Amino acid sequence: MKPINIALDGPAAAGKSTIAKLVAAKLSMVYVDTGAMYRAITYKYLQLNKTENFSELVESTELSLTYDEEKGQRVILDNQDVTDYLRENDVTNHVSYVSSKESVRSFAVEKQQELAQQKGIVMDGRDIGTVVLPDADLKIYMIASVEERALRRQKDNELRDIQSTVEQLKKEIAERDHYDMNREISPLKKADDAITIDTTGMSIEEVTDKILTLVEDI
Repeated sequence: MKPINIALDGPAAAGKSTIAKLVAAKLSMVYVDTGAMYRAITYKYLQLNKTENFSELVESTELSLTYDEEKGQRVILDNQDVTDYLRENDVTNHVSYVSSKESVRSFAVEKQQELAQQKGIVMDGRDIGTVVLPDADLKIYMIASVEERALRRQKDNELRDIQSTVEQLKKEIAERDHYDMNREISPLKKADDAITIDTTGMSIEEVTDKILTLVEDI
């Protein structure tokens, strides 16, 4: 198979990261979690007591992704591995706001495009097919009901020992959807040539197999 880039977009907790990791592994490609980049910048924003000087924040930021055979992708922020902090509630509740800032998105998009130059990338996020990789060989737009996404997030939080309730998560996810879809900079939307996959009621294996079948048709 020739080297290709695959873009997976969709709202929070649609299963993008889980599926992207599996697809990348099946195809011996590199997985890039762009959401982790924005979460890392959000983590720094919170450490700096919610500074509003986002240009200065990113100018002073060193951000890279590494791969550990046991732990998978790791996020290195200013020479510190911050991966284990990125799913905390405070980061989750502020990441949409931070990632809506033009200087933050420009900083992250530039890094993401650099990673994809050699192809062989599976990248997930909210503006991959529309902004980051508009020429991706395959674009997938993953969706799922708010209730199902809340249940998934709750299960993930329980595994991480993060306190939450399904009702709380449904409210937060619906609010984040509205914010992400209506922000001025790189709003969440389906690329014109993207293929929609509704993962509601589908298993991880079913979604992965569906995408692998689409890859075969390229």
